[in-house]
Amino acid sequence: MSPHSKVFTERHRLYLFAALVAIMGLVLAQLTPYLFGVRKLDNRTPIKVGVLHSMSGTMAVSEKAVAFATLFAIEQLNENGGVHGRRVEPILIDGQSDWDVFAREAERLITVDEVSAVFGCWTSACRKTVKPVFEEHDHVLFYPVQYEGLEQSPNIIYTGAAPNQQIIPATKWSLDQFGKRVYLVGSDYVFPRTANEIMKDQVSALQGEVVGEAYVPLGGREFKAIISDIIDQRPDVIFNTINGDSNLAFYEALRAAGVKPQNIPVMSFSLAESEVLAIGAELVQGDYATRNYFRTLNTDENVSFKDAFKARYGADIPTTAPMEAAYYGVHMWAKAVAEAESDRYREYRASLLGQSMKAPSGIVYIDPDTQHTWRTVLIGQVQADGDFAVVWNSRRPIRPVPYPGFKPVSQWESFLTSLFERWNGHWAAESSSGAPQ
Repeated sequence: MSPHSKVFTERHRLYLFAALVAIMGLVLAQLTPYLFGVRKLDNRTPIKVGVLHSMSGTMAVSEKAVAFATLFAIEQLNENGGVHGRRVEPILIDGQSDWDVFAREAERLITVDEVSAVFGCWTSACRKTVKPVFEEHDHVLFYPVQYEGLEQSPNIIYTGAAPNQQIIPATKWSLDQFGKRVYLVGSDYVFPRTANEIMKDQVSALQGEVVGEAYVPLGGREFKAIISDIIDQRPDVIFNTINGDSNLAFYEALRAAGVKPQNIPVMSFSLAESEVLAIGAELVQGDYATRNYFRTLNTDENVSFKDAFKARYGADIPTTAPMEAAYYGVHMWAKAVAEAESDRYREYRASLLGQSMKAPSGIVYIDPDTQHTWRTVLIGQVQADGDFAVVWNSRRPIRPVPYPGFKPVSQWESFLTSLFERWNGHWAAESSSGAPQ
């Protein structure tokens, strides 16, 4: 073989080896995400997310607008190029105000649709019903509603208020403003029962007195006996933890009996602009609610949020605290996914914890220790136009404390267990007389 032929053969071998190395590199690049459980973003396919709210049933009056706010945030992401170049595809599911439906659909969204996250739920009975589903699959729920606390799950991001960001400051403010005789009325499920237990501890610590406590089933409309007892007990203030469209019947019964804010004011913990609109401002005017957002807030971010939402959905749907929490939850999820370059929760979770942004209500921050959000606390009074005038403001975001210090954690857990057992393995009563107790 000539020297020239030897050189040619050697060069041919080198080219062949280089080609084989390149091919192996391409194969390994394709296999690595599956071998090591890392899936990089594929710009050609959308990122699917679940939007799981009650579009029908007793909770639709509150939840439907929250679903719209979630979809609106997703639309904004897509208008700005999606998340890391991928369009976000929402899958909207009606939970039908039925917790078993929520759990079943959450399972399907995770296992069949393979969504990146689920945004949804309102009542704590619903959240507690779906919580085991998310924990079993190591998936994530973004929960946008103020709640009773006593919970901390690695698979839930709580963008609504913990007890020390709503219940506790509003109780103190009410006793200072109105007097120390308190009447508690709520829907018969885990949030009102637990919120009222927290309030009873705090009222006692502040040397106040709970003069009455009564519950109705979710969707219940019979308040005659309760209103009669309120009149007999003559409290200084009513603490209202009724949820959904039962609020309309409650306020109608109050006004029909002559109970007005001037003589017995109501402080509500689940009332927002959408419920006031459904009830009628004339029935609620002068009463109070505590939230972390009111649409009257005068921030640049809130003006932009309100104007853009109004342009998309019209003027008939007012923006509310759960809507704002749902809205910024979507945007914080998007930031975390983009930073992690992955749409799988186990891979973007670290980027999500500690995430912050300037929301319509102000600076919000996901606490890495609790997965709850630092929030500013507001108390508002209902005006004639159905909006809230802010009468108290914490002026700064408050660190979330899921377990109030009135009892040890073990006692709080025992309290929840007793409710669960009383309701035969559910987080809401099957029926209730509505009688004072």
